[in-house]
Amino acid sequence: MPTSLDLQVKPLGKKAGFDNEKYLCEQANEILERVKRFDNKLYLEFGGKLLFDYHASRVLPGFDPNVKIKLLKRLENDADIILCIHAGDIERRKIRADFGITYDVDALKLIDDLKDWGIDICAVVITRFNQQPAATIFKNKLERLGVRVYTHAFTKGYPTNVDLIVSEEGYGANEYISTTKRLVIVTGPGPGSGKLATCLSQLYHEHKQGINAGYAKFETFPIWSIPLKHPVNVAYESATADIKDFNMIDPFHLQAYDKLAINYNRDVEVFPVVKRILEKITGDEIYHSPTDMGVNRAGFGITDDQAVQEAACQEIIRRYFRYKCEYALGLVDKESVERGELLMKEMNINTSDRKVVEAARTAAEQAQQQGKGNKGIFCGAAIELADGRIITGKNSSLMHAASSLILNALKELADVPDKIPLLSKTSIDSISNLKKDILKMKTLSLDLDEALISLSISATTSPVSQLALEKISELRGCEMHMTHIPTPGDEAGLRRLGINLTTDPNLSSSSLCDYS
Repeated sequence: MPTSLDLQVKPLGKKAGFDNEKYLCEQANEILERVKRFDNKLYLEFGGKLLFDYHASRVLPGFDPNVKIKLLKRLENDADIILCIHAGDIERRKIRADFGITYDVDALKLIDDLKDWGIDICAVVITRFNQQPAATIFKNKLERLGVRVYTHAFTKGYPTNVDLIVSEEGYGANEYISTTKRLVIVTGPGPGSGKLATCLSQLYHEHKQGINAGYAKFETFPIWSIPLKHPVNVAYESATADIKDFNMIDPFHLQAYDKLAINYNRDVEVFPVVKRILEKITGDEIYHSPTDMGVNRAGFGITDDQAVQEAACQEIIRRYFRYKCEYALGLVDKESVERGELLMKEMNINTSDRKVVEAARTAAEQAQQQGKGNKGIFCGAAIELADGRIITGKNSSLMHAASSLILNALKELADVPDKIPLLSKTSIDSISNLKKDILKMKTLSLDLDEALISLSISATTSPVSQLALEKISELRGCEMHMTHIPTPGDEAGLRRLGINLTTDPNLSSSSLCDYS
């Protein structure tokens, strides 16, 4: 595989660099082979996102964001699924950034999404449970919805006192979760959900019953089989800069096999403890390195390394912008922003390598020049279509910059002349009257959600609007930048459209409540 990092970062097209089918075959075989190493009972810690893994689809163009669930469908006759969620994340109302929902809501969504795929959750485990009020309410809700729920307290003695951990006071204090399949997938909505502890606790109970169950780990990133400073692995570091993760050469693997393999700090740091616990439970030395524990074959699905490197560099830039905005909103510390910037410098890239950035800023400058003497904030936005065309939009008294941009892009895709409006005056007036006279809102300009509703209403009477509406799916996966942080209505609309958005860390509204 090429390892050159001196890349000219190009705008992302739709060139695939990853073979899903090859990956699915290799990954399924690898997992089933690992099951056979034990008494046909394997607890597989599933890291990352089980569904809608958009980070992976961005850095590995061609990667299906739902490839893991397709993998589970191939293994469904062999697999039970346990979902873990940390009680503290429920209590803090921790947010999953790509959906803008809390982790407890994401857990409910995951259960529903799996049902849509014909897969049922075996049980939910609330980890590090200590009667937290919000976690208790969540537990009660799940049980009343017919979901099996278990609670595991913090493990006594962890991480130093292995004798206490592997005892009736440690893992033995946790209620055993009954499963029927030879493969048990243990997953969760994010890092720190208690997946590892749940796996090891189950292993303890299985071995107490004389079952030689095993443990393995499935993480997509970092990819162990590509270089440490490959942009895909650096993009993972950028994505986890807020939790201070970093990649490293696995020293245990190097010592045991004299081979380079890439892992990340938390797995390397915890390996000596996990190794001792596994040996205490099983009586055998199962693994020599954290890489040994893994079953990931993602690196072998890469078919065009150049396309993958370019996509990953764009993701590094994207993450930097996100941290700047989250810092402005008080969600992350300055160190996360600095880490994101440092990783860009390591890859010899900067924000100007993202074409839509300068185009959006230029649109904002044009809006300001046209509106000289007017009060207000002037916002610009730009989107790069799949064929490389750059479309811009700006805010006005009628609509937000995001709304203007998306309508302009749909016009371009549908070959609709600029002077022909897509939204009927009736639909605009109806929404404006609702906002002004009934909802008593201060701002009457349409956000993206409202503009899309207006477009769908207009499409019932206008063939031109209907033609534009039919082009919406072509916006999925396109790159977009705004000069201001979007309001909730804009952000929700862009998320549903599947657009890869970055923004400058400026507020688009003088009302602080818009960002609460």
